[in-house]
Amino acid sequence: MTQSTEKATSSTVSTQFASVGLIGRIHSDQTKATAERLIKCLDKLGVKIVLLDKLADLLGTPDVLKGNEDYIGQHCDLAIVIGGDGSMLGAARAMVAHNVPVLGVNRGRLGFLTDIMPNEVEKKVAEVFSGNYITESRFLLDMSIIREGKQLAVGDALNDVVLYPGRHIRMIEFELYIDGQFVYSQSSDGIIISTPTGSTAYALSGGGPLMYPSMDAIVLVPLNPHSLSSRPIVVSGDSQIKLLIGQRMSESLNVTCDGQDSDLIRAGDEIHIKKKPKSLKLIHPSDHNYYDTCRKKLGWGQHLTVGKK
Repeated sequence: MTQSTEKATSSTVSTQFASVGLIGRIHSDQTKATAERLIKCLDKLGVKIVLLDKLADLLGTPDVLKGNEDYIGQHCDLAIVIGGDGSMLGAARAMVAHNVPVLGVNRGRLGFLTDIMPNEVEKKVAEVFSGNYITESRFLLDMSIIREGKQLAVGDALNDVVLYPGRHIRMIEFELYIDGQFVYSQSSDGIIISTPTGSTAYALSGGGPLMYPSMDAIVLVPLNPHSLSSRPIVVSGDSQIKLLIGQRMSESLNVTCDGQDSDLIRAGDEIHIKKKPKSLKLIHPSDHNYYDTCRKKLGWGQHLTVGKK
């Protein structure tokens, strides 16, 4: 599956976004104010609004149409997330099953995925509904835990799948296989399996490379490996990845998807990771620029002033 970036045309918007679901967590008065502004904006645009049930309760709007994330996925043409990247990750995993595109309004810290700022909500949302926006495809990872040949648990991740020790800091042992071929055995604090979307998250902190969002690739970043020769590996997005937990591990380990859900695993278990068949449709304002976002969020240098006074 390849990713693509495309610009919408105004002729398709009226039918695409007739019904909009709002998703978010109210953690401050500022976030609540942004949610209320967004509701007024959408109401003026004449679209049907469905609030996430928890959001509706926090806003104190009992008479509005509301439902859980699955209900929004079934009944809405677009989901707008108010919050940070954490809020977006959860919403993305829910919406991808319904092929519903997602747009983010930033009320978090970094905001690599939620890129509309609160002070420009009315302007940017109106532009999107007039057809002036960019659609980007982001793939997710499917994760499954296999124990004695049987599937124990499953999960999916837009950012990353992480194997780590859990409550106790200790070295763990595992083997890595890619497309059925043995790669290496490793002693480390764990490993991060990341999509291009997740390359600006935990994988970046672990020393992994930045990958442009449209790349069809997966990066494997070891966590504090007990070998100076262990380095991040970038593989094809279609790779089948398997982690085999070492038999000498006496305590349970943890594996998590996007830092949300944690499953316990033990010696001899296998973690299988591959690209999810369905991808996420992420909507950006038309002036979205990935490198500009990196400059702002990561503190990269701006234009040089050579020759200028």
